[in-house]
Amino acid sequence: MKRITTIFLTFLIALVAVMPANAQNQVRFKRLFGNRYKRENVELRQQIDSMRKAIDELRQENLLKDSLAQEMLLMYEENEDKSAAGLNPEDYSAEITDSLLSIWYLHRQVMDDRNGEDYDMDSVYFTSNVSDAVLKDRLENLNSFITLPYNETVRNYMVLYSEKMPTKMGNILGLCQYYMPIFEETFSKYDLPDELKYVAIIESALNPIAVSRAGAKGMWQFMTKTAKSYGLEINSYVDERLDPFKSSDAAARYLKDSYKLFGDWNLAISSYNCGPGNVNKAIRRSGSRDFWAVYDYLPRETRGYVPAFVGAMYALKYNKEYGLTPNSVPMPVQVDTFEIHKNLHFQQISDLIGITVEELENLNPQYIKDVVPGNSGTYILRLPFNYSSAFIANEDSIYNHKSAELLNPQTLVSNKPIASPKAITGDKVSYKVKRGDNLGKIAARYHVTVNQLKTWNHLKSTNIRVGQTLYIYNRGGAPAASKQTSSQQSSAKPKQSPATQTSSADTSTGVRTYKVQKGDSLYKIANKYGTTVDKLMKYNGIGSKLQVGQTIKIPPK
Repeated sequence: MKRITTIFLTFLIALVAVMPANAQNQVRFKRLFGNRYKRENVELRQQIDSMRKAIDELRQENLLKDSLAQEMLLMYEENEDKSAAGLNPEDYSAEITDSLLSIWYLHRQVMDDRNGEDYDMDSVYFTSNVSDAVLKDRLENLNSFITLPYNETVRNYMVLYSEKMPTKMGNILGLCQYYMPIFEETFSKYDLPDELKYVAIIESALNPIAVSRAGAKGMWQFMTKTAKSYGLEINSYVDERLDPFKSSDAAARYLKDSYKLFGDWNLAISSYNCGPGNVNKAIRRSGSRDFWAVYDYLPRETRGYVPAFVGAMYALKYNKEYGLTPNSVPMPVQVDTFEIHKNLHFQQISDLIGITVEELENLNPQYIKDVVPGNSGTYILRLPFNYSSAFIANEDSIYNHKSAELLNPQTLVSNKPIASPKAITGDKVSYKVKRGDNLGKIAARYHVTVNQLKTWNHLKSTNIRVGQTLYIYNRGGAPAASKQTSSQQSSAKPKQSPATQTSSADTSTGVRTYKVQKGDSLYKIANKYGTTVDKLMKYNGIGSKLQVGQTIKIPPK
């Protein structure tokens, strides 16, 4: 491009040098060459515009490729040699790359699931079968400390939360059964209005590990600086912004401070979203402390915050009238808490008492590496009530179990967890499909590919149904026997009597044996035969992992 411009300028200079000096000849020159230069100028501009467009498209394409590559690397970086995902460098064929891409896009869909958030609430007007008179009456009957008049803005948010996102509200209703009692107890402790618990719905839809684009984390969406100013611990192993109990306590104190500052709950709640500085600025510009007078001066993303709060409160109050039902959420009804004073890995607990690492993460999301760093202080561990007695009975064994491997200094310094909670721990696992599952999500959970899932389970398409059992093999390699269908496998195996499936005794030695069944753990077997997990492991010379069909010797009493 630079070369063309140089040639063109040289040509013009030469023309000027030979151009006749008198006016008559100048007029002739313009007539002869003027139109031609105009046409060439237009053509050159068009070419330049076309080149700029092509350059922009290439730049965007390269940015997308870089972003995609980075996301895919992050997905699999925890597997240092890639073999834990069933993928070695030489395995990246076109077919597997397509599977990885499909998993990546599914991840993006999950992360970008903004159901109910893609409306321009400043301009949209929702229609509803529920009349304005009924909506207004219901709003008044909420008897909330938030006093908002019934207007088009409030009405739109009431309709949004009650009618426009039933799936999301079903999930929220399910999570409410576990989290709302925590919030209610916390706000009661600080003598705050009970309705403040709905702020967490607007902030995160009750997702304890939510992360915003700005870096706010947890159910209550605290930024690092604010979180630390309210006493939340954030370090390499613990992020208390993710702890529903401690973050709720910090949120309650923040809201109490905001109310002291503004003397109005609408403004205090708005400040939770945009900060007290922005609310003060809006008050100065409006010359009023009335929410609706301040409304137009608030940041655009904050204006709908309080109306959304009212909309969520309305939808939860009248969910039955709209046919909204709680989705099943795998959270325990009753939880026990334990004080931990020594380093403890979730995998140690899982191996010896049978609870999954995923369950431990759900109840203890603040431990970001699956490690409770008890050596540096006292930390709380939460367990479902039904696992409490097993934890107490085996506590010493749990601390000692694989401690050198799971809690060695090199592991604790590393930014990577020693084990993925989704990793397959045996040769094969079975997974029962739940509502909302798809092959991409399941593949990502177990670090395999969609095509591997289809091959192992003889699926002709990606369609799966709730309740269906899928088989997943460790390190990507299914044994030859897996090529049989499940019906072929069941017909090929002779049926065994219950006696041969479980326990028996060697008449010559008197040693009792037990054949491991599906769902067994060392704790269950030890409890059944009146022994301990440690004795079983030492007597058999085994670790904590069991395989279905494995024979276990029962130590004598």
